[in-house]
Amino acid sequence: MKKLRLVSEAEAIGEFLRNEYYEPDYHRDRERFEEIVLHPDYTDPEENALRRALLYRRRGHMWRELPLDTEWWHVELEQDDLPLIRVFPRAHWRRISNGSFNIADVVDRIRQHGPRSAGDRVIAKIQQMRYRLKSEEFATSTVLLIGIHESMPVTILEGNHRFSAAMLVSPDVARTRFRVLCGISPRMNESCWYQTNLANLWRYAKHRVANIYDREADVKRLLTTPHSAGGLKQRVTNAVAAEKLTETQS
Repeated sequence: MKKLRLVSEAEAIGEFLRNEYYEPDYHRDRERFEEIVLHPDYTDPEENALRRALLYRRRGHMWRELPLDTEWWHVELEQDDLPLIRVFPRAHWRRISNGSFNIADVVDRIRQHGPRSAGDRVIAKIQQMRYRLKSEEFATSTVLLIGIHESMPVTILEGNHRFSAAMLVSPDVARTRFRVLCGISPRMNESCWYQTNLANLWRYAKHRVANIYDREADVKRLLTTPHSAGGLKQRVTNAVAAEKLTETQS
């Protein structure tokens, strides 16, 4: 894995949020924040705070389990990296993986068995993505990995379906189609998303209980504090007005 440049945590959060912004969690105020999600300014601390809050609405429980010293790098995947990549060790991936989370093993299982298991809908979704990858150009999107070191195994934090679909097409497509960010920390084995053990799961459970009400996901709080009365609030307001004007004219 070749490190290209160091990126900010704000950029990693922004790319994660962009990939998930179609989810129902964002329906009620999608238009209001679409501008800063799709056209982010990572030099603006107020925008960064708002994107973090939006991501935490859906993924706060996930992001909190990453070590505080995690560094985010824009990386280039090399052929030798593919055997070191693992899918996310949770939910339907457990059913599909049959014990091995290595991306190559998971893809072989999908290829051999098709949608005939508890993961039917997920496998069908991955196959649909595969056909799209073969028949049309995907807009450039970002996959997020996490690991201890760039030469050690990494786990796909975000982009499991897209990366699996690309692997079904070919390893070269998977390696080159996406922009890849990798979060690296020598303490990553303390995260349950990277290393599943009782200690990590217990830490995760305590964090979930402590954040039943997630203050960091409170978008309204950010927009009503004095420091938000300027540029950020105005940009959000302008984006909504522009969207309504477009609808009126169409």
